[in-house]
Amino acid sequence: MPDLDIEFIRSQFPAFSQPDLQDLAFFENAGGSYTCRQVIDRLTRFYHERKMQPYGPAAPTKAGGEEMDEARERLAALLNVESDELSFGPSTTQNTYVLAQAFRQMLSAGDAIIVTDQDHEANSGPWRRLAADGIDVRVWPVNRDTGALDRGDLLRLLDKKVQLVCFPHCSNIVGQVNPVANWVEDVHSAGAVACVDGVSFAPHGLPDVGGLGADIYLFSSYKTYGPHQGIMVLRRELADRLPNQAHFFNGDVRYKRFTPAGPDHAQVAACAGMADYVDAVHAHHFGADAEPAERARRVLGLQASAEAVRLAPLLSYLRGRNDIRLLGPASGEGKVPTVAFRHASRGDVLAEALASEGIIAGGGDFYATRVLEAMGEDPEHGVLRLSFVHYTDAAEVERLLTALDKVLGQRG
Repeated sequence: MPDLDIEFIRSQFPAFSQPDLQDLAFFENAGGSYTCRQVIDRLTRFYHERKMQPYGPAAPTKAGGEEMDEARERLAALLNVESDELSFGPSTTQNTYVLAQAFRQMLSAGDAIIVTDQDHEANSGPWRRLAADGIDVRVWPVNRDTGALDRGDLLRLLDKKVQLVCFPHCSNIVGQVNPVANWVEDVHSAGAVACVDGVSFAPHGLPDVGGLGADIYLFSSYKTYGPHQGIMVLRRELADRLPNQAHFFNGDVRYKRFTPAGPDHAQVAACAGMADYVDAVHAHHFGADAEPAERARRVLGLQASAEAVRLAPLLSYLRGRNDIRLLGPASGEGKVPTVAFRHASRGDVLAEALASEGIIAGGGDFYATRVLEAMGEDPEHGVLRLSFVHYTDAAEVERLLTALDKVLGQRG
C-alpha cells in the first residue's frame, strides 16, 4: 500500500489555506472535522442554483433531487449496503431518538435491551428512557481501569429476553476500536438486533457496514469531512419490521420511514461530496478503478496507517508523564487517534491554556459522562481530549508536544 500523500490530502481542505487558521493546529477533530472542498463546492452550488423544492419538473428542481439521491446511493455503495438502507437526519442523536420511538412501539414490557457505559450519550440516553415503558434496560459495564468493554460481560447479559444491543464502534473518550463483527455475531446468535454507533470511528475511514453485519449503524457527516447531518444505515429486514415514524404516505419508502421531518435538501445533496473525496483520494493513490466498497477499504487503510504514525509520538510522550491519567490504551494498536487524559487541572482550563499556544483542543466530558464516572473520574472536572485525523501532519504533532510541555510543565 502506498504512503498517504499528506500534501495532496491537505490541499483538499480549504481550511488549511485560510489566513486566520495558519497559526493554529487543530486537535479537536472528534468534535467535528474540517470540511473537504468537494462538499463545500456542492453545498455552494446547491444554494446558488438549486435552492427550491427538489424533485420537481423544472431543470433546477430535478437536479436538486438527483443530487440528493446521488448522495444516498454513493455513500451506501461505499459502506457496502443497499441504497434504500441509508437515510439522513439532522444529527445522530436525533436519529437515535427516532429509532427509540420505533422500538418503543415494537417492544413489550418484560423485553430487555442492553446499553453500555462506554457510549456517547447519543447511543445511550434515548434507549435507557425505554425503562419508563417497562423495558428491562441492562448495562454492559466498562473496565474501571481501562474503559474497555469485555465480551464475557456481554455474554452474561444476553438471554432470550434481549431484543436489542447498543454499543459503539469506538468510544469518543477511550478511543479503542471494538471488535464489532464478533460482537454482532454474538448478538445475532442470541436472536437480538445490533445497533452500532460509528460516530467516533467513521472519520478514520468509512467502514464496511455490510461486512460488519450490524442491523443499525450510525455516524455523523460533520465529523467525517461533510455537512452537519446524521447518517443512518438500517438494514432492510429490520426497517420493514419497525413501525413507520414518518408521514403515513412515506411509509412505503424505506429511506423515508425514519425521517419524521423534511430533509435538509442542500446538506443531504452536499454529502455526495464525501464520496467525491474518497474517490479523489483513491484515484490519487491507487489510480486504477475499483468497486466502491473496495475503494473505501483502501482509503481506510491509507488513513489508518498515516494516523498510527502520527499517534505514536503523542502516546509515547504521555506515557512518560507521571502527572496524568491516560484514559484508554497507552499503545496505538487498535486505537484511533482520540486521546483523553485527566490532570490536576480541569480539562477546560488545559484546553484554554493550549489555545494560547495555538492548539485547538477540547476539555470537558464530551457527552460521555457515563464512561468517565465508570472509570472513577469526575465529569465536572473533565478531561483534556486531543483528537486528530489523517490530514494532521508531523509538524502539528511536534507543535502539540511542545505546547503540552509548556502547559503541563516539563517532564522530570
